[in-house]
Amino acid sequence: MTAVLPADLLPGADTEARKIVAGPHVRLLLGTPVALALIGTLITALMSGPADPAGQPATGAATIGLYLGMIAVFVAAAVLGITATGGEYRHRTMALSVLLAPDRDRLVTAKYLATAGFALALAVVAELVSFAVLLAAGRGKFELGWQLFEVLGAGLLVAVCWAVLGAGIGLLLRTFTGAVWLVLGWAFVLEPLIWLVAKGFGAGGLAAILPVSATVAGVSAGSFSDAAVFAPTPAALVVLLLWTAAVGAAGWWDLRTRDL
Repeated sequence: MTAVLPADLLPGADTEARKIVAGPHVRLLLGTPVALALIGTLITALMSGPADPAGQPATGAATIGLYLGMIAVFVAAAVLGITATGGEYRHRTMALSVLLAPDRDRLVTAKYLATAGFALALAVVAELVSFAVLLAAGRGKFELGWQLFEVLGAGLLVAVCWAVLGAGIGLLLRTFTGAVWLVLGWAFVLEPLIWLVAKGFGAGGLAAILPVSATVAGVSAGSFSDAAVFAPTPAALVVLLLWTAAVGAAGWWDLRTRDL
């Protein structure tokens, strides 16, 4: 850790990490994606047939459980980020945090680093569990090659992005519940509706620059290359990184300039 982070950031990052660990229901939040990855991958690995090169997802039907686990990881990562920022406003502790760490730039950086670190660790564990289940129960039913490792690598990056996105949204809205509902409502209701409307008007390319669309395209390894609402994988990851940078910077600026 000391070789990676500047020494002046270590105390703040350590404090924020302790806050996350001490938060309510954190074990459930971290354990659910791993359990879903285990059970989901086991079910799809046992029930699926041989891998079909022309099928979807491109990595084989046996890996559907892996994608379900990754979705749960992304949701958990966003909630972790919201907890680290919006949770402070919910419990009226942000003023105390700023008082103890008067450099707001370092405070925001520490929050982003802590949530991103937890999200990365959660994604690694969930993916390792899914991968182990695939090797044990899905032999011959999935394609063990570059596409699968591309999915796994992209999943780690996307988890980190959603942790920072959640933290940035929590800073901007200054609420926990509202931020959680905004993220869930946008991800599972509003943006899919935008996809349908945009596709109906022949404007799928506009939907491709939205964050959830970029997430799906980023971890799908080209499985939906014919869908207009999804960008190619490398471009989708760049789009998601830009969203992360924009929302993260906006949250930082809000805490830096607005009164608590």
